[in-house]
Parts: sequence; structure tokens; C-alpha cells
Amino acid sequence: MARTTEQWEAHLGAQVRAERLRRDLTQAQLARAANVSTPSISALENGAGSRLTTLISVARALGRDSWLEDLAPLEDVSPLAMLRATQSADPPRRRAGGTGSV
Repeated sequence: MARTTEQWEAHLGAQVRAERLRRDLTQAQLARAANVSTPSISALENGAGSRLTTLISVARALGRDSWLEDLAPLEDVSPLAMLRATQSADPPRRRAGGTGSV
């Protein structure tokens, strides 16, 4: 079953709350460590919407950079390699009946 955006917000918020409590931190302590406001922590934990920068700051403050890596793993993508791969998959076609000379 695919989660809705609201379900993802609630799930991520619950993960943040669980990690904060596991580390025995108050929302205010986590807010100071993440350099965000206490209401931002509360909103994040309650799934009430949050900015991406808040989520990143909180994950880092909790020492959970791995959450971010899992979310967006670093991939070495070369646009030129992608272009070459598509070009080699579709070789140029010659005109039917043509001799190649003009």
C-alpha cells in the first residue's frame, strides 16, 4: 500500500520523535541542537508539515545522516554517458534506396 503525503509526514514525524526520546532530549534541546525553532520540531513530529531544511537539520542534530543518504543516495550520473547510451541504442538509419551520394 502506497502512503499518502500526510501518512509520510506522520511516519517521518514519529521516527524523529522516537529518536529524540531515545536520546532523552526535549523538543527545545533538539531545536537548539538543530538550530531551528521548538514549534518547528513540534510540527515535524506531529506531521503537520515542515520545511526540508528543518528535516535535514534535525536529522543531522540527531546524528542520523544515514536517513538522508537513504532518502537521496549519492549517484554519479554523467549526462554525457546517458546521452551516449541512448545514441548507441538507436543507431542512425540510412534512407531506403539512396546511394549515399548527392
